Amino acid sequence: MVNFDRWARRLIVIVGVWLLTIAPGWAASLDSLGDRVTHFPDWTSRPALGDTRSDLAYPDWMAGTWHVTSTLTAMYAPLAPDIVTPGYEGNRRYLDRPVEFDVRFAAARPQLRGNLPFGALGKPPIVADRQFNGEQILKAYVGDQTALQVRVEPNDPNQQATVLPDGRQLIAVVTARGGAMVGDRDFIGSELVTQFFRTQPEIYLNGVETTTAYHQQADDRITADQFTAVYLSPQDPEYFTAGDRPVALYRYDLQLDRLDP
Repeated sequence: MVNFDRWARRLIVIVGVWLLTIAPGWAASLDSLGDRVTHFPDWTSRPALGDTRSDLAYPDWMAGTWHVTSTLTAMYAPLAPDIVTPGYEGNRRYLDRPVEFDVRFAAARPQLRGNLPFGALGKPPIVADRQFNGEQILKAYVGDQTALQVRVEPNDPNQQATVLPDGRQLIAVVTARGGAMVGDRDFIGSELVTQFFRTQPEIYLNGVETTTAYHQQADDRITADQFTAVYLSPQDPEYFTAGDRPVALYRYDLQLDRLDP
């Protein structure tokens, strides 16, 4: 049997990291997201975001393949010692430890464009290659184990499953998203994901928010401040104590270096 705490603490870190970007069609206000970033870690509720009718549209300058260096720089348990999410203490192993992986962004396939805004000069919108990105990030955190699989619904960009060696699955379902441009080289995006960790005979649920402020330093480099919050689900016995307050908070420094011309 695969130890739940071992896998959950690693996968919770993974989920959400590259599900997130800007969605101009259903944008949250710049003021609200900007304030949220400024006031981290003093968060007392989930962000007010839009719906998930279509995949996320990235700025055109995100197109291509990038090598990412992600470093966890701070972590908080606001309701400790009364409430501490599973795996929180185990995540201390990642503090100040760079984790590297590749990600890819490309033009959306016609059947998935939906209501996405088109890019510059009428080009197709840029979206994440979710299958590639999920596999690369998973390998970076838990090793190159062929028994681990990432499955993305081909016609639904809001659902992704990570399959563990014993057949159990971590299901991630995007429930809300939003973002706002800040000039030509900056934007802030936010996304909420519900995680279902299927065990027998129970299902462990929680919510994860990822809010990221990106900055294009040059054509071949992007930096970002990324903030992740973990929330309890209404099914959790401690939910009425925590409410919409986060039970774990993480801050990351990201650097993306372009790999292709």
